[in-house]
Amino acid sequence: MEAVLLDKLPFPFFITTSEDCILYSNDVIQKHFPLNGRYIYEVFDKWKEIRGNQVIHAQVGNKDCIFIKIRQADRDEIYYIGTFSTDLTTLLEELKESKRVNRELDAIIENSYDGIYITDREGITIKTNSAIERLTGIPKEYYIGKKVDALMKRGILKNSVTHRVLEKKRSVSLVQQNFLGREVLLTGNPVFDEQGEIQSIVTNIRDLSELNDLQAALKKANKLNNSYREEIERLKGKSFRKDGVVIRSEQLQNIYDTAARIANVDATVLILGETGTGKDVLARYIFENSERSRSGQMIKINCGAIPPDLLESELFGYEAGAFTGASGKGKVGMFELANDGVLFLDEVGELPLQLQVKLLRVIQEREVQRIGGTKSKKVDVRIIAATNRNLKEMVSEGKFREDLFYRLNVIPISIPPLSDRKADILPLVDFFLEGFNSKYLVKKKFSSGLKEFFYNYGWPGNVRELANLIERLVLVTEETILTVEDLPIEYKDTDLQAIKVNEMMTLKQAAELAEEKILQLALKKYHTTYELAEALDTSQPTIVRKLKKYNLKLSE
Repeated sequence: MEAVLLDKLPFPFFITTSEDCILYSNDVIQKHFPLNGRYIYEVFDKWKEIRGNQVIHAQVGNKDCIFIKIRQADRDEIYYIGTFSTDLTTLLEELKESKRVNRELDAIIENSYDGIYITDREGITIKTNSAIERLTGIPKEYYIGKKVDALMKRGILKNSVTHRVLEKKRSVSLVQQNFLGREVLLTGNPVFDEQGEIQSIVTNIRDLSELNDLQAALKKANKLNNSYREEIERLKGKSFRKDGVVIRSEQLQNIYDTAARIANVDATVLILGETGTGKDVLARYIFENSERSRSGQMIKINCGAIPPDLLESELFGYEAGAFTGASGKGKVGMFELANDGVLFLDEVGELPLQLQVKLLRVIQEREVQRIGGTKSKKVDVRIIAATNRNLKEMVSEGKFREDLFYRLNVIPISIPPLSDRKADILPLVDFFLEGFNSKYLVKKKFSSGLKEFFYNYGWPGNVRELANLIERLVLVTEETILTVEDLPIEYKDTDLQAIKVNEMMTLKQAAELAEEKILQLALKKYHTTYELAEALDTSQPTIVRKLKKYNLKLSE
C-alpha cells in the first residue's frame, strides 16, 4: 500500500541504504532511468552534495536534478526527494513573473484616483488603497480585516454594496453619502472562482461631489462664454440668432432676455405690439424654453379670425348635441388641448365681452366647462395673450373688462415697431434672403442701393411686410442681383427714395436740398422740436432755425 502511494507522487523520489544502494524509486523517476538495485554513483554522472549534505545536485545524461536528502535517526534508509531542474526553472520563472504582475497590480490599485475596496466572500476587507483616506478621512489600514457589517455599525458605511453583489451575483451600483457627508458612487463587481462561486468583491468608490462641482463650473463657464460671445458680436455690430430669432438691436435683446427669465413661471404674459412685429414668434420662444414644452403643446387661436358665435365652442369645446349642428361626439376645446402646455390667444382685444367673462373664470379657477356640459374639468394651462390694440383705452371705453385686463397684464412685454429698431432690419434681410434662396433653390443677391432702401423704409407692416417683400422679389425677378428698380411700383413712389438730382447745382445747394428732404421725412414721425433734435443729433435751436428757413411746420 505504501509503495502504491509513493508511486503516485508527482515528483522524483527514491530510497537508499546507508551505503548508497538504491532500494526503491517511484514511477516519475523510473520513466527517465532505472535506479533499483544500483548505486548512486553508477546512475548519476555528477553527484555533488552541498549545504551540509542536505541538498544534492546531480546529472543523468542531459537532465539536471536537485534532491533533498532526508535521514531518519531510527532507520538505515535515506530518502531523496527531488525535482528536475528544468521544472524548477519554470516554476521559478513563473514565480518571478507572478511577483512582477502583483507589483504592477498593487501600483495600479494604490495610484487609482478612485477608492478601491476589496473584500472576500465573507465581507472581510482584504485590500484597499490610499484614495479611500481622501474619500472617508479614515486611514486605509483601519479597514484591513474589518467586516462590512462592523463598518456599517460604526456608521462608516450606510449601505453595503458588497451584500448586494453577494445577493444578486452581478455588478451593483448605488449612490450614497459617505462618512464625511460627500456624495459617492459605489460600484461592486464580483470575482468568481473556477466553480462559479464568488471568491471576492472589488468595489470602486467615486466622489460625485467633485464631479458635480466640476460639471456646475463647466456649465457656468459655457454660459459665461456664450454671454461673452453674444456681447462681442453685438459690439462688433453683428447680429446673432437666439433659437431661430434674429437679434441685433438692444431693444429686442432686452425683450428676449426677459422672455428667457420668465419662461418657467406660470404667470400670464401679455405681448403688445403692432401687426407683424413678431408677437407669435416671441410667444413660441417662451413656450419652447419652458418645461411645459416637454409635457404639453402650444395651442394658438386668433380671436379676431373666428366668428364670435363659433369662438366659444373653439375655446371651451362642447358636449354631444349641445346645439344645432353640433357633432354627435362632442368636441374638445382649445383649453383642454393645451392642458400642461400653453394657450396663445392672439388678438385677444377682439374677444367678445361675453367670452371675456368665461376666460376670466378659467384663469381664476383653473377649470373649464364645455358648452352644454354640467361638469367642470381642471386644466393646467399657461395663458399668453397678444394684441395690437390699446387695451387700456378699450377698458375706459367699456369694450374690455378691467378685471380681465389686469389678469392678462401680469407680465407685459411690448415689441417696438421695426422702424424703431433699425439695427434689426439688415440682419433680417440677410436672414430672409438666405431662407428663400434655400427654399426656392435660387441664388439671389441684393444691391447696396436696395439694402439702403430696406434700411430707410418705414415698414408699416413691420417684419411680416419685410419678409413678404423679400419673398416677392426672389420669386418674380429674373436677375441674380436685385436693385431698387426691381421694387414693386407701390414702393418706388415712396418719399424715402433717394433724392434725385437732374441738373447741376453747387454743393451748398445740394446740401440744402438734402437737409430739407431729411427734415420733411422727420416731420412725418416726430411732433416736437426736441424730438427732432434728438433724432437728427443736433440742438433744438438749430431745428427751430432750419424749420423757419425751409418754411416747414410741425404737424399738429
